Amino acid sequence: MRPVWPTGSRDSGNGFGISSIPFMAFPNAQYTSSSPPSTPTTPTTPTTHIIPASHGLAFEVKAGTRFRVVDLYGSQVVDFAAWVQNTDLREYLSMAYTRYHLSGATPTVGEELWTNNDEPILRIVEDTVKVHDMTFMSCFPKMYEKAGVKGHRSCAGNIAEVMKPYGMKSVLDVTDPFNIFQNTPNYTLKPLAPSKPGDYIEFEALKDIVCAASCCPYDLNGFNGGRVTDVAVVIGVPAGSSSTGVSIGS
Repeated sequence: MRPVWPTGSRDSGNGFGISSIPFMAFPNAQYTSSSPPSTPTTPTTPTTHIIPASHGLAFEVKAGTRFRVVDLYGSQVVDFAAWVQNTDLREYLSMAYTRYHLSGATPTVGEELWTNNDEPILRIVEDTVKVHDMTFMSCFPKMYEKAGVKGHRSCAGNIAEVMKPYGMKSVLDVTDPFNIFQNTPNYTLKPLAPSKPGDYIEFEALKDIVCAASCCPYDLNGFNGGRVTDVAVVIGVPAGSSSTGVSIGS
């Protein structure tokens, strides 16, 4: 597992990106430092990465490994993408293929997400929200510029930034994301961003993959609860664990 941090990420000195959250998580859990390992490793105990608000993270996961995306404060959407390793980013998590296999419905526990090579790449094994989006693109720089907001961070920019070491050249290379905790186009009567503090979705990797997660920076019109907040990624979750993997903020 090799995390890639974006330029300008907040770091308190403890490597967690913020200083206000105590970490008690799993027994003997490992947490990332500000200097990530130079070679990929498979964690024997859960490893937690904090993604600072409005930033992104790239990380590698081996087939059979479980990992979680955790909303620490509530109402925070996370744009998620994944690519099969050693394919030069050509085989990737595809929302179109996943919609085809699931007849357009949002995926539920036990169902799989698919690649553009028509092969399963991820399986959902736990989900406390059960509402996610597969239709909208990532927010992108021109979206904010056209709204009169210059220099605003974006999910497309975050993903391109953290995937640069893997060969991604620009926001034009960003694939359509799996928008975690996003209730569009209003699959249920829940709010637009219905997650609560401590809510999470847990995946099992079905291939060796590299993932990118963006803590969505979109803060216009009350989206993300009107306040963009940090999220966590916990890698190496033991099967059947009931812990979220991190202590929850308020």
